[in-house]
Amino acid sequence: MSFVDGTIILKSKDEIEKLRKSNIIVAEILEKIESIVRPGITTIDMEKICESELKRRKAKSAFKNYRGYPYNLCVSVNDEVVHGMPSKRILKDGDIVSLDFGALYDGFYGDAAVTVPVGNISNKATKLIETTRTALERAIDVTRTGNRLQDISAAVQSTAEDVGFSVVRAFVGHGIGRNLHESPQVPNFGMPGKGLRLKVGMVLAIEPMVNAGGSDVRIMDDGWTAVTKDGSLSAHFEHSVAITSNGPYVLSRL
Repeated sequence: MSFVDGTIILKSKDEIEKLRKSNIIVAEILEKIESIVRPGITTIDMEKICESELKRRKAKSAFKNYRGYPYNLCVSVNDEVVHGMPSKRILKDGDIVSLDFGALYDGFYGDAAVTVPVGNISNKATKLIETTRTALERAIDVTRTGNRLQDISAAVQSTAEDVGFSVVRAFVGHGIGRNLHESPQVPNFGMPGKGLRLKVGMVLAIEPMVNAGGSDVRIMDDGWTAVTKDGSLSAHFEHSVAITSNGPYVLSRL
């Protein structure tokens, strides 16, 4: 989910460790959902797992009722970019599905996303998933004190465009902390060396959204689901990353 408010808040070491706890909850639940993805299950099945796992961990949903969104999980299939809603839709062999999930625990938010194959997928879909995952890793690698914000953006953009894919420009990554969406915005396109200077204590949710075709998207009638305008496949990966004196600390990685 991509809304940003307020000013940049630098986090203390204690606050970063609290963010780590909430992000571990997110990562564990995403891993559990990912393990059941197969042809024949419905996207609402995944939502039910989120609900029960949050209760078991005494955590709250970051997404449910946020600006009116009615579910715990965003589940986006094939040409759906982000904010897809769980439903009775049955996953089929060859689909790809993006899972975006957030949790609130002890006053701090966690947020992460993955895109996973359903059964046997095409070579192009495999390349799209691998490219988007690589874009995130390259972006994380430059999330270091002294670099610029658009170094992150440029890493995503170049990784996608070098193989003929495009980055979504309508949605952005964001700061995260006591609020789900904080400043600064983290676009997936930009010029290296531009933007604000990265500092120790910043925590950023970096989330490449990469399309196999053009970058344009449109919003469906439900008011939430964003799909590619040309019907091409889309993939989405996200990690919450803290900037420390020792480099990037990926809070949502198990």
